[in-house]
Amino acid sequence: MARAQLSFGEVHYLLEPSQAGPTAPVVMLSNSLGADLHMWDGQMDALRQGFRVLRYDTRGHGASAVPDGPYTLEALATDAIELLDRLALPRVHFCGLSMGGLIGQWLGIHQASRVERLVICNSAAKIGTAATWNSRIDAVREGGMAAIADAVLARWFTASYRSTASAQIAGMATTLAATDPRGYVGCCAAIRDVDLRESLGAIRAPTLVVSGTVDEATPVQDAHFLAERIAAAAYVELQAAHISNVEQAAQFNSALLGFLEGRV
Repeated sequence: MARAQLSFGEVHYLLEPSQAGPTAPVVMLSNSLGADLHMWDGQMDALRQGFRVLRYDTRGHGASAVPDGPYTLEALATDAIELLDRLALPRVHFCGLSMGGLIGQWLGIHQASRVERLVICNSAAKIGTAATWNSRIDAVREGGMAAIADAVLARWFTASYRSTASAQIAGMATTLAATDPRGYVGCCAAIRDVDLRESLGAIRAPTLVVSGTVDEATPVQDAHFLAERIAAAAYVELQAAHISNVEQAAQFNSALLGFLEGRV
């Protein structure tokens, strides 16, 4: 199947300045399935002290284009490379969560020269089973995003967080509901069809693996597998479910900055 590459104008992104000046290194942030670039709002103040921050909406999400699917992981990753090329950014730190973590793994394997440091959050080399993804695809095709919203939010956040962080939950729920079902299904297919378990040894960038202790979508054993197969990877486990950067923002930021600044 031919890959439909998005053009520069079809990828919605924000490149935000650093307090350290215009030559500060760049951190690129890649969203999870069903989210958009605003899932990283809680990291911006911390990151911008020493880094420029490039965050973007993966194809089919947020304000980016929704090409015909299904998609492939290679297509999602190449969209990111194309964006870097157009912005004349030859090398960046890359941080991705869940689907974004898969994109980061692909870049670390196939585009090593573009990645300075790699952060893989709440992800796995193979996420779920084909049957699970096909079931979700069918549900969205038949009932739209509302058909899966409650189940997704229950996987994203712990019950205690959902009961106390109403504003954050409402914001993520709104983003999920607004996701184009065609884009969501296309990305589900990309995740369903990828298995990077035998390729992780090719990653040579310094890598941090972040997991959530009660993450049901990508359990800690999946994160342990990543950390064991990627040379000299650091590992951090947070008391969170799947969207750990939102649920445990302060701890996430501390781990992320420590790693990017070479202190971990």
